[in-house]
Amino acid sequence: MASNIETSRSLPNSTPCLSYWQRTTRAYPNLDANINTTVPSTSKYVVVGSGISGGLTAFSLIEGGAKPEDIVILEAREAASGASSRNAGHVRPGLWTSIGVIMSGSNLEIDAFRGFSAYAKVHGEQQALKIIQDERLVLERVDAFVKKYNVECDFNLTTTFDVCMTPEFAAYEAESLEAFKKAGGDTSHITFYEGDQAKEKTRVPGAVAAYEWPAGSSHPAKLAQFLLQAVISKGTKLFTFCPATEIERSDATPETWKVYTPRGIIEAEKIIHCTNAHAALLLPQLEAYIRPNRAQAHSLVPVPAFSGQRALQHTFSLRFSLLHFYSLIQRKGDGTLVLGVSRSNPTMSPETAAGRFSTDDSRYNDEIAQDALRTFGKMFPAYSSHAAMHGEGLDHAWTGIIAMTTDSVPFVGAIDSLPGQYVCAGFNGHGMARIFTCAPAVAQLVLGKTWGETGLPECFQFSDERLSRLSNGELPSIW
Repeated sequence: MASNIETSRSLPNSTPCLSYWQRTTRAYPNLDANINTTVPSTSKYVVVGSGISGGLTAFSLIEGGAKPEDIVILEAREAASGASSRNAGHVRPGLWTSIGVIMSGSNLEIDAFRGFSAYAKVHGEQQALKIIQDERLVLERVDAFVKKYNVECDFNLTTTFDVCMTPEFAAYEAESLEAFKKAGGDTSHITFYEGDQAKEKTRVPGAVAAYEWPAGSSHPAKLAQFLLQAVISKGTKLFTFCPATEIERSDATPETWKVYTPRGIIEAEKIIHCTNAHAALLLPQLEAYIRPNRAQAHSLVPVPAFSGQRALQHTFSLRFSLLHFYSLIQRKGDGTLVLGVSRSNPTMSPETAAGRFSTDDSRYNDEIAQDALRTFGKMFPAYSSHAAMHGEGLDHAWTGIIAMTTDSVPFVGAIDSLPGQYVCAGFNGHGMARIFTCAPAVAQLVLGKTWGETGLPECFQFSDERLSRLSNGELPSIW
């Protein structure tokens, strides 16, 4: 099947760059699991995609009673090679409203309120409240999961700053907070700073105002690899460099599906699509509703002003407008700074802006990298005031592909027109703020639970009716 890197109907690019996270996990023993092995002829469950979504779906199926040996995971490239291992670490629901998505690293943060107005315009106030509450639940779930299973993924429970860099955006944030409060949203976990207090708290001299709320950071590739290792150790089979290229109904056994791969055909009862930006390759009905976007992040070795006891203890979203912003975390272990950038920037050339609609993650964009470094130095003058020694400063830059949906929320659930197939994709750059509720939910549905039992917002549910409403313009589109 030919690959078109400009559309969502493509296989992942075969020559991807490595992210900071991938460069530090090259010794993972299942990186190329079963690379030369023929796939089994049958399997009860086939999970397509080995990122955090696919790994946690398999993990949750086993927790729900499925036999591990009945599960096969197919991955087009090396293990966990997609967005899960390429982000900037943010499970930061406050950072990634679908109207201005960035590639931001290992930040686990809840959307305290800012996304409320945008979500409410598309899905109504009650669904917007549920969306934000779901993000808050994700932080709790990741924290609990890491502690329960002693996951070595450098998880750090902290707080985040939403920093308003202009008076205009400060006014927007204030209006969003009031709208959230008026609708009954809980703001007890949010602290507000302005003026000199905001500057002092955030260490950003240009800060107009700032909001602080609970967040976390982690090493996302290590988290993804833990999930895969956990299910493999129980008997699940992972096949890397083995993409699912086509799915069709079995002639001999109509209640099963034939999954075509370069290393054989698997007949499966249940198929779960955890392919995010590439979901439309196997589910062409989603092509009009999922758009892949290239995003970029950078790792920096800190200068003395951000080293030792002066290292940053919080995560950041630094916003000049709803569409123009930067994210920042500093890793607790080695002090590395991870700087993400928004996909919309008024200073970018038209060529760079147009190039974001692609599934090509083979290289980074130098114009974006230079803008990120230049703006970072302006926001944190203490960083640029020191002459960097050899080994300090920009260490690495990388890109990854996120999946934007037309109505800002993921597609989760059973595909009624394809009985036995399920989807968990389209995370709008919010994967780390969504997956720990969405993946367990889709596993519950596969095992016979109802949508109401999942606890997810109703607007996440995949349905032909939702696609029809999007197609007819009944749901506002962000595109």
